[in-house]
Amino acid sequence: MVTSEKSPKPSTKSAEFSPGEHPSTPESVERSPDEHRSPPESTELSPGEHRSTPENAELSPGEHRSPLIQLKKVTFAYPGREPVLQDLDLAFYAGQRIGLVAPNGSGKTTLFHIIMGLLKPDRGRLTLFGQERRRERDFVEVRRRIGLLFQDADDQLFSPTVIEDVAFGPLNLGQSRTEARTTAEKALADLGLADFADRVTHQLSGGEKRLVSLATVLAMAPEVLLLDEPTNGLDTDTRQRIVEILNRLDISFILISHNLDFLSQLTEEVYTLTAGRILTDQPMAAHQHTHVHAHGTVPHEHR
Repeated sequence: MVTSEKSPKPSTKSAEFSPGEHPSTPESVERSPDEHRSPPESTELSPGEHRSTPENAELSPGEHRSPLIQLKKVTFAYPGREPVLQDLDLAFYAGQRIGLVAPNGSGKTTLFHIIMGLLKPDRGRLTLFGQERRRERDFVEVRRRIGLLFQDADDQLFSPTVIEDVAFGPLNLGQSRTEARTTAEKALADLGLADFADRVTHQLSGGEKRLVSLATVLAMAPEVLLLDEPTNGLDTDTRQRIVEILNRLDISFILISHNLDFLSQLTEEVYTLTAGRILTDQPMAAHQHTHVHAHGTVPHEHR
């Protein structure tokens, strides 16, 4: 994985792939009416694991849907420090849109980096798209199928111009320069950024960089998004624009944010991370509310 010298964190855009490589998810097997299907054995589910299906997926009685992302008893500690994740369990399914709320330093970003293979857990099992992932080469496919939006847009953008940044991922997927530019232009147009193509990246505002960063991720056509504080430091208009963009997408995602009003517009469930574990037995209900106080005209967050 290539890392830009300008970026303090490793970039998920740098994985190399063979031209045309596109892993597919196994299709459900159709059985004849007379074929016997044994009922599944009773198993205890990890916190957050469930067998509900998205509305557009129909399963026959007794069929089970495997999670796209599954972590079991994952523990991770930075050198010389106490574990930030401790025996963490997570099961994330196609069609889900989950919000994750927790204090700074609780391990939210660390969790995302472990899923992407940027950090290696001290112990535990990580299964992505039905396969256990342990070594660096196991994550090449993962980084094609999961898009990570970094908390800091400057960690995601390192090319001189916007179009070069957005085309970088498609080029790594084996597209020709012409194909990659076409893909990048479409990604920008879909986000209402068509006129940004030739702009100089480092001259963009914070909100503009965040939108372009999202375009670089979507240009890779991922199946899942991991969004780390996508509205951090943004004004109200840009935040609402991101809400509108994400609501248009037909994609599963996990969204880290401290803003419950923002999460209420995008997610179905909101969970928290405490003492290194995700608490999912009593999900918080994200909601919008009307209230009055002295600084009500000033954009603010409720934490």
